[in-house]
Amino acid sequence: MHIEEHRWFSPHLNRDMALKVYGHWGKPFIVFPCSRGRYFDYEGLGMIDATAGFINGGRIKLFCVDSIDAESWYNFAVPPAERNARHEAYDRYVVAEVLPFIRAHCHAPQERVMANGCSMGAYHSLNFFLKHPDLFEGTIALSGLYRLDRPEFGLSAADMPAVYYNSPLNYLPGLNDSGYLERYRRSRIIVCVGQGAWDEEALADTRHLEALFKAKSIPAWVDFWGGDVNHDWPWWYRQMNYFLERLHG
Repeated sequence: MHIEEHRWFSPHLNRDMALKVYGHWGKPFIVFPCSRGRYFDYEGLGMIDATAGFINGGRIKLFCVDSIDAESWYNFAVPPAERNARHEAYDRYVVAEVLPFIRAHCHAPQERVMANGCSMGAYHSLNFFLKHPDLFEGTIALSGLYRLDRPEFGLSAADMPAVYYNSPLNYLPGLNDSGYLERYRRSRIIVCVGQGAWDEEALADTRHLEALFKAKSIPAWVDFWGGDVNHDWPWWYRQMNYFLERLHG
């Protein structure tokens, strides 16, 4: 398998950032790691091996980025507005630095990429897609939490004004911009969750998300797997292969 590692100083984040590329050709995916995860986790935790057939076959090309969750949503030492501002800097890093890198690497200056991630990575992949449907073709989001007003992030409803535009289940109900909605309707949206151990909150958020998509006439593949399907990597391997086969088989 063709693998590259790249790093550079990000002017938007004022720190060094790294990413890894897996594959030589195929549909580009930007992959976000799990909470406070690293750019090499998809490889270290087995997802690269699990999807190697699609990568080596030139059907997909993965660009796995680093996270700064510890500086944003998990930085409980600063107020919500500062945490949101740090995430917005990460948003600019992805949009203004990583996406142009991906397009140049793929020799496709107009290419829209797919977003992907599991758990916290699913939150990022959905949120980035929803905020930038002009740049993202769609998302495969597995077992994500899609609202920030929850104890895991130390945020409550009272904090929502400060983080509103990064909490999909909060901003989607009021999003009526026809330009955004039409782009969503022409995109590939896949959201999946199991109904087993440790996925209870993700299951509730996914059901809420499904209802919002239906209310706004946004076609999305929202898939609920069985009660034996846990919030864990072996199931995410199976889910990724299942959806990739239907998109790029």
